[in-house]
Amino acid sequence: MQALYETKHADLENALLDSLDSREPWSLIERFTSLVRESSSEDERTAFNYIAERLSALGVPHTMHMPELFLSVPVSASLIAGEKSYRSKTPGFSISTPAGGISGEAIRIEGFAAGRSVDFFDFSPTTDVDVEGKIVVVDGFGGPPPVWYFQNKGAKGAIFINPGVDIHWGICTTIWGAPDLDNYHRQPTIPVVSINRPDGEDLLKQMENGALNVTLHTELKEGWFECPCLVAEIKGVIEPERFVLVHGHLDSWDVGIGDNAVGDATLLELARIFQDNRDGMARSLRVAWWSGHSTGRYGASTWYADAFGLDLARNCVAQMNIDSPGCRWATEYRGVTVMSEVEEFAATSVKDSTGKGFSGERPHQAGDYSFNNIGISSLFMLLSSMPLSKAEEMGYYPVGGCGANIAWHTENDQLEIADKDNLMRDLRVYATALQRLLNNPLHPYDFRDLAAEFKATLDKYAAAAGDDADFGPAYCALNDLNDALDALYVESAGLADAAVDDPRVRAYNDALLGMARELVLINYTRKGRFRNEPAVRVPELPDLAPAMDLAEADHHMRRVTRTHLLRGVNRVAWAFETSANIARAALKTFNG
Repeated sequence: MQALYETKHADLENALLDSLDSREPWSLIERFTSLVRESSSEDERTAFNYIAERLSALGVPHTMHMPELFLSVPVSASLIAGEKSYRSKTPGFSISTPAGGISGEAIRIEGFAAGRSVDFFDFSPTTDVDVEGKIVVVDGFGGPPPVWYFQNKGAKGAIFINPGVDIHWGICTTIWGAPDLDNYHRQPTIPVVSINRPDGEDLLKQMENGALNVTLHTELKEGWFECPCLVAEIKGVIEPERFVLVHGHLDSWDVGIGDNAVGDATLLELARIFQDNRDGMARSLRVAWWSGHSTGRYGASTWYADAFGLDLARNCVAQMNIDSPGCRWATEYRGVTVMSEVEEFAATSVKDSTGKGFSGERPHQAGDYSFNNIGISSLFMLLSSMPLSKAEEMGYYPVGGCGANIAWHTENDQLEIADKDNLMRDLRVYATALQRLLNNPLHPYDFRDLAAEFKATLDKYAAAAGDDADFGPAYCALNDLNDALDALYVESAGLADAAVDDPRVRAYNDALLGMARELVLINYTRKGRFRNEPAVRVPELPDLAPAMDLAEADHHMRRVTRTHLLRGVNRVAWAFETSANIARAALKTFNG
């Protein structure tokens, strides 16, 4: 399989890498240091216009869409407890309180260490406390899962104590993108504030003296806003209808240099070098800058997935997200977001372009990964990161960007968070991977790696379910899929150096995209194609994940879960069977 991952156009790749220049991206970064790019703001429009003007100057074709996005933009917040007032921030989609605020008795929630994890889209309560009519005080960042959990438990409000001396902005809705009839009811209904660790410790001391009444004040600007969405397209010369989508968000908290001016600069430089080398591109490259990432829960990328869903389903080869590259002290490629079928390709791209090692991890239900519900193989989100030893030396806690610098989502995310050398190194990774996706004859996906992941997942769930569920049909279909994949990859081995427009190459690539549309879908969605998942963790093969809950289920829920798993096994087995049939159909084309 190594032949799938290596470049077939070394001269073009070298030309692209040699043409990388820090001047264009660094000029953008410096310009953005004076722009607070809040979604729907004038500064955001200025930033989008800056990029559009640079694309015009560079001769890159582009379109500025202006969709309406549903946003919730924090304006102000405060917390009053006893005689003290604490500096606070409210996350996007907290409710705005009446003028007098919302008051209630504060209640300490112990044992929610997961709330301080870098996985802001997972939450596993370890205690069951009666919070009805109370305002909960919890360690963590105040992401969607804990807010949803406490709201449904009847809490009146929530106070989150961030881990350090800074308060991090965030967003607390589980709704992904604009609400629709399936999910509008999930919008938060309680006020939420975050405070820093020193103030949190002071608040907890006050609570030790007996019942403490607290008052939350929150104000947010919420509604439908017209926002820019900029998409450049550089057409390939052999398969122009097929494209790779590379993208990142432009909106920011404060000036947001590490999150995500560096990504915006990276996208601009990629557009420049591929435009200059467009005559050598077999397939097309789309480069997109999104609004509404932070205050619209991935608003513009979700809008694009909706508005161009059919085109994406038919023709998108891969999607690559670029968020927080090139940050201070970020010298390692560890825990990089990547799907299993493309992990070896990603590792090879990093190794060939930087000489560095690589470790990947399953994509979180996070970032602008708004395309899982179409079934698109995906790689990258956050890329380089500081070594764990450096984070420990600095006393840093995990955060969700900025190369692990804790300036993430704070006013401290300024120019010093960007590192020009690290940015240029990361650009080499992106350029290398994109060149190979665009120009190598065969798409670099090994679905046998994904099938191995599926086998491990089925084993875990089957062990947990015991006699309560029959995973046999899924195992049988997976075995059949493995046989079909083995045959497909053996038969296609001689095509690695064929022409992109060889009919056998097209048949092979069509089969890979067809299988991705099935296998990515069942591995990352419950809702199905073209429907959005909530912004909470999606486990492997989510239709079967409730098997892990059977041991604790009562009589009724055990039977409910059995029914769910029976249906889930059908869905999973059918996707395996469909994918095997796609592989075999491609084999007939080879032999016909």
